[in-house]
Amino acid sequence: MELKVQLLSDSAVLPTRAHEGDAGLDLRASEAAHIGPGERWQVATGIAVEIPEGHAGLVLPRSGLARRHGISLVNAPGLIDSGYRGEVKVLLLNNDPAEVFRIQPGDRIAQLLITPFVAAEPVEAGELASSERGDGGFGSTGR
Repeated sequence: MELKVQLLSDSAVLPTRAHEGDAGLDLRASEAAHIGPGERWQVATGIAVEIPEGHAGLVLPRSGLARRHGISLVNAPGLIDSGYRGEVKVLLLNNDPAEVFRIQPGDRIAQLLITPFVAAEPVEAGELASSERGDGGFGSTGR
């Protein structure tokens, strides 16, 4: 499957896979930024994508940034619908209590996963079929 990508700035870079067979495509910053402790920042990638119909783009955090710098995504995962044609931007959050996180153009800041989805149609139901778990919520499995 092809993913059409439009470069919107001179510092924009096509998304790439770090290794053949990787599911995620690395998204790179197209601008410099600094995120103070506890702060969030919208970082531009300089690209727009054409997600194929019947698919969605999920913007996911990079585990290395989380481990080394405490960087996460505010809205993980971010969702890109197939009809969106604007610039992909990443909402980063600095969870480090003391260090400023600095970004330079070209730095890998997130991953993009293209995935098919089922367009389920909600219908009202008087009751739902029973299941073994039932209405057991958070922590209900005891682990």
